[in-house]
Amino acid sequence: MKKSILAGVCALLLVVAGVLFAAQPPPVRNVNPRRHPHIAAAQEAARRAFHQITEAQRANEWDMEGHAQRAKDLLDQVNRELGRAAGEANEHAH
Repeated sequence: MKKSILAGVCALLLVVAGVLFAAQPPPVRNVNPRRHPHIAAAQEAARRAFHQITEAQRANEWDMEGHAQRAKDLLDQVNRELGRAAGEANEHAH
């Protein structure tokens, strides 16, 4: 009886953890597409990829051994770097 209760609690914790990972907000859009159309397009592509990974996580009801979450983390990093690139371009514009 105690083992089944413990197994149930562990299963519930795994489900909650999966929902929390899937609920991670997508990367922000912070590049002006009129000023930096290519960087903004790359940022939007990263956001779309992030969304598709989230949908894959939901469809599979698991995190694919952590690889899906790692990919989302990397896309978030890509997004931040694109924002920094646009900021640098702004500082060096004539």
